[in-house]
Amino acid sequence: MIREFIYKYYIDPIRFGQPYNVVDTTTYAIVLLIAIYLVYRWLVWSKIDINGRFVIATLPFVVLGGLTRVVQDTGMITSDFQYLLITPLIYFVLFAVTAIALGVTYSLEKMGVIKDYIPYYAGIGVAGCVLVAGVLTAFGLSRGIIALNVLFTILAMGVVSSFLVWAAMRYLLKWEYASDPLYLALIFGQLLDASATSYGIDIHPLHYMEVHVVGSNLIALTGTAFVMYPLKLLVLFPGIYILQRFRHEGAPVLWHLIVLAMITVGLAPGIRDMVRMVLYV
Repeated sequence: MIREFIYKYYIDPIRFGQPYNVVDTTTYAIVLLIAIYLVYRWLVWSKIDINGRFVIATLPFVVLGGLTRVVQDTGMITSDFQYLLITPLIYFVLFAVTAIALGVTYSLEKMGVIKDYIPYYAGIGVAGCVLVAGVLTAFGLSRGIIALNVLFTILAMGVVSSFLVWAAMRYLLKWEYASDPLYLALIFGQLLDASATSYGIDIHPLHYMEVHVVGSNLIALTGTAFVMYPLKLLVLFPGIYILQRFRHEGAPVLWHLIVLAMITVGLAPGIRDMVRMVLYV
């Protein structure tokens, strides 16, 4: 019974690319919360200064996660190693890569080898993005398909919707803190995800599908993937308001990690979906 349950709700969805279900979605949400707390305790113990600069420097690794996920979508990897690039396993893989990059660069700073670890830490992430993007570009060229019009359209949708949300927060609600780079990254990451999903399901010739439980049910109910925009707004407005209220409550490390997690769950899948559509995979 237990074995069948595990295969049905956890293993088979990964192996066969099935949509998420209530069981694995709930489990992964709990694991994410536990992971944030454990990372928080480790960072406090290691005395690494976690601030806005650190979060911004970590974003290249978030983008790297989205790009790396597309490598599996292309079918380039046929061995069982491909499952390491499927959610949720890819999060553990990228976490390990990020932790190693952070640990090495921070140690070099403490030893006096480098003056500031942040540029080197971010640089490793950027280098990884360039490498994987090069592999994906070569794949697209080999098939003769790199739809730049799709890339620019989705990016434009993400930028315009992000600007409108920021303007509403900044000038209608008078939230001056909405201009904080962390909140801007959070807004763009979530709305890029909404833009990619909307374009992929309603506009793209291949007609992709939403695999997350809440999103798929809302799309089925409304008949359009553009419902993802109001869904994101239901998260962004109260989310940023609550984050700001508790920003100076004495746990800056945990606060920044929560913001980073919220950026990640939007930006990483948004990058992945957008690049998939550019390559038609």
